[in-house]
Amino acid sequence: MRLLIVEDERRLAVSLAKGLGAEGFAVDVVHDGLEGLHLAGEHGYDLLVLDIMLPGMNGFRICAALRAAGNDVPILMLTAKDGEYDEAEGLDTGADDYLTKPFSYVVLVARIKALLRRRGSSGGSPVVRAAGLVIGTGTRRVFRDDVEIALTAKEFAVLEQLALRPGEIVAKAHILEHVWDFAYAGDPNIIEVYISTLRRKLGPATIQTVRGAGYRLATP
Repeated sequence: MRLLIVEDERRLAVSLAKGLGAEGFAVDVVHDGLEGLHLAGEHGYDLLVLDIMLPGMNGFRICAALRAAGNDVPILMLTAKDGEYDEAEGLDTGADDYLTKPFSYVVLVARIKALLRRRGSSGGSPVVRAAGLVIGTGTRRVFRDDVEIALTAKEFAVLEQLALRPGEIVAKAHILEHVWDFAYAGDPNIIEVYISTLRRKLGPATIQTVRGAGYRLATP
């Protein structure tokens, strides 16, 4: 899952990105409203964390512009303001949820996961059954024959990209884009390391390599 944080408080934005990255999300961060609108329109993010008070363009206008363009990405709005009128304006422009600063990080993560589950349940089952596995995209848990297989957050994030497209070839570039943020400058072969680890945990035949194209989750 790939998230975009649009927040001009840099220390807060970096802290959130670090924490959400540890949860297994790929997180991009920008500090300007116009740049945030541009990125949100150009990339297929799974969720936006959007501050209201931003330079360039405020969060209300960003949200309204995205909705007017038909972009239905879930949006969690953040603001230092407190009051029902601010919340009402945010929701009226198309935001899905609203959190007032200061907030608990645990609550933020819970709200994000709830929004992602809600979107998953409206667009299809949040549980994927493939390759003998039961993969909960909402719960982020994996089972085989009712026995849970322990995966790290990053391992699950890689598997999730394959599980969302069972039987389809998923390019390495797609996995890299959705599991690592756009600032990642490391070795793109890191994906091969995670695929190898997943095969060791899930079984060697679970993930197939399609030479020159990418990977796919095996189907019967």
